[in-house]
Parts: sequence; structure tokens; C-alpha cells
Amino acid sequence: MWLLILLVWLVIWAGGTYWYLFGKPSPFSLESLRPPGPREFDQKKRDKVIKQGFSVDKVPQNLDVIVIGSGIGGLTAGATLAKAGKKVLVLEQHDQAGGCCHTYIEKGFEFDVGLHYIGQVHDNSLLRIAFDQITEGQLEFQELQPHFDTVQIGLGDERREYKIFSGKHEMKAHLIKQFPNETEAIEKFFKIMKLSAKKTHFLASMKLIPQWISLFLLKSGIADLVSPVFRLSGTSATDFMNTLTDNKDLQVIFSYFFYGVPPKESSILINALLIHHYKRGAYYPKGGASEIAFHIIRTIQKYGGNCLVRAPVSQILVNGNGAAYGVKVKKGQEEVEVHAPVVVSNCGIFTTFQKLLPPEIRVRHDIQERLNMMKHGRGSFLIFSGFDGTAEELGLVSTNFWLFKDNDMDKSMEDFFAMSKEEAPDNIPMMFITVPSAKDPEANIRHPGKSCMTILTMVKYEWFEEWKDSTVRKRGDGYYNYKMRFAKNLFDWACTVFPKIKDKLVFQDVATPLTNMHYLGAQRGAMYSAEHNVERFYAEAVARNRSSTPVKNLYISGQDVFSCGIAGALHGGLLCASTVLDHIVYIDLLFLKKKLKRKKARELAQLAKKKL
Repeated sequence: MWLLILLVWLVIWAGGTYWYLFGKPSPFSLESLRPPGPREFDQKKRDKVIKQGFSVDKVPQNLDVIVIGSGIGGLTAGATLAKAGKKVLVLEQHDQAGGCCHTYIEKGFEFDVGLHYIGQVHDNSLLRIAFDQITEGQLEFQELQPHFDTVQIGLGDERREYKIFSGKHEMKAHLIKQFPNETEAIEKFFKIMKLSAKKTHFLASMKLIPQWISLFLLKSGIADLVSPVFRLSGTSATDFMNTLTDNKDLQVIFSYFFYGVPPKESSILINALLIHHYKRGAYYPKGGASEIAFHIIRTIQKYGGNCLVRAPVSQILVNGNGAAYGVKVKKGQEEVEVHAPVVVSNCGIFTTFQKLLPPEIRVRHDIQERLNMMKHGRGSFLIFSGFDGTAEELGLVSTNFWLFKDNDMDKSMEDFFAMSKEEAPDNIPMMFITVPSAKDPEANIRHPGKSCMTILTMVKYEWFEEWKDSTVRKRGDGYYNYKMRFAKNLFDWACTVFPKIKDKLVFQDVATPLTNMHYLGAQRGAMYSAEHNVERFYAEAVARNRSSTPVKNLYISGQDVFSCGIAGALHGGLLCASTVLDHIVYIDLLFLKKKLKRKKARELAQLAKKKL
């Protein structure tokens, strides 16, 4: 009898598992792809897609999903759900959709705000297949030069320069060439990179299976028997690097992608993934970063949804049973209610839980417990500079530059963030330089004879907090003079790399954490959202921090779900869509990957036959 009961239970369990994994229709298909159409250069036509203002008559009837925020995470979730048959409305508080993927044009210059380059979009990569599906094949990428990054450490005569190359084998070979005495350390680090890239899906899966199962696997030690990635994710980058080498310059190379957290407080897994991200090449969207939002929104519209801007959400509506059922949108002096059975928030966990939920929901223990898992990220400071002259005339290149004043990242970041407001502008320890006009092959068509540059560093929100209640572009002389102290020091430093730009500067805009709060809705100006500290990547924390929330029918998307950056936010969108649909869309993407691989093999075989 007991054997029969066990067999019945196993059959039910196997059937349920099969249904969960494979029983639902896929939102993705090869048939939805079409050849890329001609680039749309008419700004008025583009604005009808990415700058469509909110009004009640533009809200689709019988909505299934409302997405708050049009960053890549929200748009990815929205497009995936739309392709699964859901009617989706994306609401954006800014006057242009795209979040960190939007660009802005000023005085004839076009600047990218958050997308500077992207990796892992080579042919038949999972990320490329995802992009192809949510844009239905319309987004094209330009591969950059193999020498995609340069890291400079030190100043003046003590400056050392290291070149980072893409390439399956070339990346490691070039690094060993520059550090010939550190071959063993580099070999070990690249093994960790490979492990991180191949096994991170185990971590992500902890967010998709029932939480009690995830925690059981982790607490029992079973997960550690399956893969070392669960221990690796919770290992400090500095602690790990100290086991490899005492060469401080090489340690900088292993952690040069700064995102506001010193290496000693960051996860070696995340730092390794960031470098591995570009191993198969660095890319830039043809037509600029705004092409991403432009094409994803058109996919959402194709399936009956829409994306509306100037639509600041003031509150998530929660009924008496504790379930989200819509939002309130500010329209002038009024508030308009928009209802849907599912609400997805792509505006960060702090904004969602601390500002948008009703006051009586915010104070609940389960909400506070979830908030306590995260810390606020560092603010970003950016300089957008426009120059008269082409890249060739100004000596500008597509290669990005990462500049560090010394090779002790832990100490320099700790010292910098401990400084007073007055000291900080004259003691910036690191910065990043990118030249979008040198990356996009069509930039010279849209803006002939002009070049633009973006400079980025991380700062403390508190240094700018005194002006938080002032109005954008009307914050007063004190604010302007203070931010320009940062800007002058950063730009002068950039001129040591590109000396020809100094006399050709004709436009400059400076964005502080307050700017990012206004235009991006970024809490405390943190473009990378919640802090990416090592505690956040402890395996149990990863399992608990998922797209579902304590509020029924409310889901989180974007960078706070897994990790930062464009790719991280996109995966946050896919994880969110998987949770809403109760269907792991990654399995569908993997099936497509296999189909494409077989298709390519057949084409190569046919080509070989023709040659014979």
C-alpha cells in the first residue's frame, strides 16, 4: 500500500515538474524574428515611440500587467509578458523612455546616459538571443576593437598602462604578456571566471524554484556538493585575490570595473563575471543606446500594449486582501487610477517599498525584513562633454579608459568616501572615460563633425544632499560651483589622456546624484540601484531576494533582482517574467539556442557541399 502511495506521489511530482518546466507555451520563437529594418533617423517619428506622453485615452483596455519604470529590466519583463499574450502598460516618470538606456541630445550632441558598452551579444549567445526576441530581430550591434579597455594606474611619470583585449584566448594571453611573472595567478583567476560564467545559472535558479527548496538545498550543504559557485558568490574579492597574488596592479585589473563598492566588500563572483562579460567581444548598439528602448517598446505595442512617459506613479494600489491591483499616476494636479491584476516595479526596491506602497503596508515586518537585506548604492557623477571635431581629428578612440590614482582600491575608496564634502572634489581616486561617438558607426551621420565624451565616477549622495529639495536646473550658485569643482578636476584628468580635446570643448553638462534622482528616478542617485556588497551575494541572500514580494501580485524587476548593468537588469527582467508566468523562460531561450546551432550547422554543411 505504502509503495503504491509513493509511486503515485512520484508520478504526480514528475508530472507537475514537467508541466512547470515544459507544459506552458513559450513566449519566444524563431518565427517572430524578421530582418532588421532601415534605421529610423527622423527624430519626430522616434519620439512617437519613446516620448509618448501619458493620457487616459492612451491606456490600453483590459490590462494584464502594469510595469513601473521603462529601464531595460522593466522593458524586458514587459516585452516577454507581451509576447506571452499579456496586455502590458509601461509607465515612465521621465519625458523619455529607456532609463539608463536613453540618450539625450543637446546643442547637436547625443550622449548615452548609462549604456557605454555591452558584452556577450556575439552570435547565438543567450543574451543576444534574448535581445533578438524582445526586439524581434531589430536591434543591431557594432563590435568594437579587440582592445576595448585601457587601465591606467598612477599619475605623471609613475603612470602604468595596461591594455585589456577581448578574445576567447587573447584576453588571457595579453594579460600574461603584461604580467609575465604572474602567469599562475592569471591562470587561476581565469579558471574562476570560467566557473562563474558556466555555473551562475545555479545561483539564478535559486530565485525560480520554491524558496523553501532553495533554502533546504543551501542550508543542508547539498548545493555546495553540486557546485562551488555558492561559496564563491559570498567570497570577498580582496580575500580571494590575496590568495592569488600580492601584485597590487594585477589586483586592480581583477577588479577594475568599479561600481561603488571596494573590492574587500564586493563578491569575487561578480567581479569575475564583469570581466568575463567582454571575453567574446565588446559591442555597442548601432544607432545609439536609445535603439534598445525604441525597438522593445514597438514589440510591446505590437501585442496590444503601450509605453507612456511623463507618467509618475505616486502609489501602488493594494486591496483589503493585501494584493496589488494597480497604480495611481500623477496627471497635473490630479491622480489617475490605472488597474491591472499584476504590477511590476522596475524602479528599485527602496523606491518600491519605501515610497510607492501605502503607509500601512510599508511598515509590515515582511516588507522591512526584505528591505534590510539591501543597502543604498553609491551615487554616480557624470560629465557629458561635446567637442567640435571628428574622432580622428581629436585623437578619440572607441577604447574605454579606467583611471586610478594608485593601486590600492580598498584604501583609496575607503578614504575618499570618508572625506568631508569640502575635501572630496579635489581627491577623486578613480574615473571612467567613454567616447560613444567613436563607437557608433552611424554617429557621424546623425551628428557630423561632432564628438562626445562621457566621464563617470562614484560619489556620496550626502555631499549633495543639502540641495535635494531644490528644483532641477535651478539649484543655485552654491550647487553649481560645487559640482563644477568635481567636473574641472575630472575633465583636466581626462585631458592627460586626450590632450586635443581641451581647446575643442564647446558644450558640457554635469550630472550629480540629484540629477540621476530627477531624470532616472534613481534612489539617492544610485544608477546601479542597491549596493552590490558581498553580503547581498551570499547564497541564502540570493535565494531570498527574488522577483516575488510579500505583496501578492507585486513583482520586482531590474538590477535589484540579481546584478547591476544592462545585462544584469535584462536578466532581472527575464527572472521577473518567469516568476509572473510561473514558467522559466530561460528554458525556452536555451531551446532556441539549440535550434539556431542546428540551423547554422545545416547551413555550413550545405555551403561545404556547394564548394565540392
